[in-house]
Amino acid sequence: MAQYQVPQFIEVEDKIFGPLTLKQFIYLAGGGGLCLMLFTLLPLWLTFILAIPVLTFSATLAFYRVNGRPFIVALEHAVGYFFGTKLYLWKARKADAPATGQAASVDTQKAQAQLVPKLSNSKLKDLSWSLNIKDRL
Repeated sequence: MAQYQVPQFIEVEDKIFGPLTLKQFIYLAGGGGLCLMLFTLLPLWLTFILAIPVLTFSATLAFYRVNGRPFIVALEHAVGYFFGTKLYLWKARKADAPATGQAASVDTQKAQAQLVPKLSNSKLKDLSWSLNIKDRL
């Protein structure tokens, strides 16, 4: 019978460029390339103002993790949430009229108690029935 080696640590990316993975290297190289382009095209004072956010963003993409997942995943989810369609569901409820006295509240309690039919002898079924119709009253 042949034995096969099962891969271990499949969640860990390989370090290709020294201590960096391929993705980390691409993020940092992209940020550095953009800063080099800013340096060649813009005055020095404007380059520093624009290069700091670019370098911070590229370093964040390369190294920062949100809840154990890469920052790019959190950024993707945030963009999808802000620009995606949203579906809001709610159930309109009728406003209850304030009771004028204790007799009125006793009458409403008796009326609600009469609406709940006794389906079986099982307390669990009675409880589920009362929970199901409670929202509809």
